[in-house]
Amino acid sequence: MFELSIYVNFEAAHCLPDYPGKCRRLHGHNWRVEVSIEGSKLNDLGMLMDFSILKMEVMTVINVLDHQYLNEIYPFNEINPTAENIAKYIYEQLAAKSIFQSNPRLLAVKVWESPNSAVIYREV
Repeated sequence: MFELSIYVNFEAAHCLPDYPGKCRRLHGHNWRVEVSIEGSKLNDLGMLMDFSILKMEVMTVINVLDHQYLNEIYPFNEINPTAENIAKYIYEQLAAKSIFQSNPRLLAVKVWESPNSAVIYREV
């Protein structure tokens, strides 16, 4: 089994209105996102997937979030834009793409809201 990962970054602001601390106020992050895929079958070039193709697919999702006030865009206008919810959103958007329906398949999305704090979302 092969596992391949790429990292991308985006910048966005959010607030957590019911949070009992300073995160309830508007603030921004330089978010870092790691997307991992897995599969057992390599293509004719000996690759699970070209890194540039994976990055392009991920960026179609990230571009919706980049330089946004997350609380104003769907689904974060209905749920808190926590790192957990952002990771799940990115995962679900990518998992719906036909390119990840068999080999390779989407394994996990990891989202950092700071250099020392991250969350991983994967489906079992």
